[in-house]
Amino acid sequence: MTIINTLRARHRVTQSCFSTGPVTAAYELKVAKGEVQRDDAQVALAAKLDALHDALSSLPPVPVRGDKPTESRFTSSPLLRSLARCLASAQSFLRKKFHLWSFGPPPRGMYIHGPVGVGKSFLMDLFYASVSAPDDDSCSDNNRHKRIQKTKRRVHFHEFMLDVHRRIFEYKQEHPRGDAIPVIAQQLAQEAQLLCFDEFQVTEIADAMILKRLFLLLLDSNVVMVATSNRSPDTLYEGGLNRSLFLPFIDMLKDTSDIISMESSHKDYRRENRADGQSYFWSNTDVQGDDNSNMQTQLEAIFGGTASRTEAENIFVGFGRTIQVTRLNNRCAWFDFSELCDQPLGAADYISLCNRFPVIIIERVPQLDANHLNEARRFVTLIDACYESRTRLVLSAHVPLDELFVNFEAQIESCDGDGELIVNEKGGNSSSFATTMIRTKEGEYYEWSATGRVGVSLAQFSSANDLAFSFRRAASRLVQMGGANWGLLNERSD
Repeated sequence: MTIINTLRARHRVTQSCFSTGPVTAAYELKVAKGEVQRDDAQVALAAKLDALHDALSSLPPVPVRGDKPTESRFTSSPLLRSLARCLASAQSFLRKKFHLWSFGPPPRGMYIHGPVGVGKSFLMDLFYASVSAPDDDSCSDNNRHKRIQKTKRRVHFHEFMLDVHRRIFEYKQEHPRGDAIPVIAQQLAQEAQLLCFDEFQVTEIADAMILKRLFLLLLDSNVVMVATSNRSPDTLYEGGLNRSLFLPFIDMLKDTSDIISMESSHKDYRRENRADGQSYFWSNTDVQGDDNSNMQTQLEAIFGGTASRTEAENIFVGFGRTIQVTRLNNRCAWFDFSELCDQPLGAADYISLCNRFPVIIIERVPQLDANHLNEARRFVTLIDACYESRTRLVLSAHVPLDELFVNFEAQIESCDGDGELIVNEKGGNSSSFATTMIRTKEGEYYEWSATGRVGVSLAQFSSANDLAFSFRRAASRLVQMGGANWGLLNERSD
């Protein structure tokens, strides 16, 4: 009976291919195969992505500019922008009715936000794949629908901003007094007219100051952006340093993109299937014993002890920097947690390691709580880099996976004008609510502060709350990355 139901479902998918767009068709096929569960919020998002896919067919080309790009189109009046959208809708109707192909204003982008694991990136990736793939012959009406081919780029937002900063650095090397942003915007537009960002977030003031002007220039070059995020637009860079200068970017984002909320979805689909691969090991003691001995044996087997190298290797990171790996072979690098997360490393370092090694082993991972904010932030960035590159991440830790990240909430309290960052810890699944206290020389007790209690900055407050979001995402991703097949395509023989 199950086979019959599956065949019927696939038949419905084939029939619906005539009336639905490519994203919905791909989604329905995965539902029919039992790869995903049908979810109303995901179905609605697929329909919106189908509409954007259709609108890309009338996307005008990137203008070739002999002079400095202007920022006029998106700083014009709302009335003109509304008129432009009406003209675009009229053109789309005429094109469908009379098979006319013409260009109109670029379609609005899309900003998708919601909790971890609700399918934001999954649906965006289906959309991204549909842009480059030709429509199936069985789904076309007398084969009228042409292949929609647009230059495109799908990238984690961390990696994109690293690329932007690298381009600025290189430009300034040759033109110390030149304006790099218009040149870089033109380069990016020529390379990809569709930009799909995963995990859009703003935590650094350097990024915050760049974004508005860069994206205005990209939009003026007919670039379309689709982004996923755990934060709504109004909470981006919340509490950040000089945030008032960033607010115009939020207004521009809401004015030029459709804001799609998936906040009503609370089911983390990554956790539906527990980790079944050998990627996470734990023991609650550092002393030698049977558990630790067995754990080390399994790590050695994953590493491939006979293929280890004694000489260190310096991996090029960029900006004249390298990162040293002391225990490695052709396919795997082995680190202590302190080597990667106690040091001042960042996304560029971790991405370089993922590009070099399909397997990374990290041992002695501690429980990450409010006492390890900097280490936790780096570790979360490392997990994101491994996730995006499908690098196999093997961990040995002091606690079970469900207790690795201790959730916390940050808030600012004021006493006699002094700002104080209060971090309230919420333990893992087996822990109760707790607040870390510190004792002064005078014998008074205060709640713990990441900055020493007095004079905390809003930027540090924002960073702490962003990390709380990141904890939930990282824990969810580690479950998915623990699957037996994760990263197998990246494996290379020694």
